[in-house]
Amino acid sequence: MSARISLNQATIRYADLATALHAARTVGIPAIGLWREPVAAVGIRTAAAWVAESGLRVSSLCRGGFFTDSSTTALADNRRAIEETATLAAAGAPGSAPVLVLVPGGLPNGDRDLAGARCRVRDMIAELVEDAAAAGVILAIEPMHPMYAADRGVVSTLAQALEVAEQFPPEVVGVVVDTFHIWWEPGLEAQIARAGRDGRIASYQVSDWVTPLPSDVLLARGMPGEGHIDLPAITRAVENAGYRGDVEVEIFNREFWETEPVSVAERTVKAVNATLGLGT
Repeated sequence: MSARISLNQATIRYADLATALHAARTVGIPAIGLWREPVAAVGIRTAAAWVAESGLRVSSLCRGGFFTDSSTTALADNRRAIEETATLAAAGAPGSAPVLVLVPGGLPNGDRDLAGARCRVRDMIAELVEDAAAAGVILAIEPMHPMYAADRGVVSTLAQALEVAEQFPPEVVGVVVDTFHIWWEPGLEAQIARAGRDGRIASYQVSDWVTPLPSDVLLARGMPGEGHIDLPAITRAVENAGYRGDVEVEIFNREFWETEPVSVAERTVKAVNATLGLGT
């Protein structure tokens, strides 16, 4: 098994934090991508203690963002998320990444100004750069598939995410390469190389695009190797760009959520080993 697999909590969403940590450890997965909701359910101090006891690396915390309404509430929440990211990364095993995944946010009700919404994402990130730098946290912009532009992510391509990130220092603002969201993007390999030149690939997340799409397109992801994405090619591009961090398997799929977590974790290991061709 590759030493770089990370089990993102979204893949076993119905599991609480203790169960998720147990599932990863049981099958030998060395890292975990955390979500704020299960962390909040036990409190940040308890969560950090459990992470430390688990011996797992923390590959990221999800999620911050949702910037497009420009509210002071969003800024305050993202500042708390920065603090949580720093605390959890410090609690994790050596090699943990202080990466806060940012979901940009969609269009507010009645708003049709997509370009303006993207500008607000940039402006809100600018408000957080000083906080992130002080905490040693990387703000990682996650471009999302265009079908989510209205309600979740007005930043739809890796190129658009880099246009924002490149306005800030690379050690503070990076990008997420998520195969589900950007596998279709024209010139993807060149954009991945562009991200690598400045060291801006803060996180690499994998899942597959399976058809037919379900009625809730949020739940349209499959295990690596089950769908249409050329995952070995994208993984090679990410590795060629210099990324050597953990590879998170992040799958929104109700079938997996309703399956026993250790079983899903075992399936994750098999899928990654058979499909990605990861180096050590």
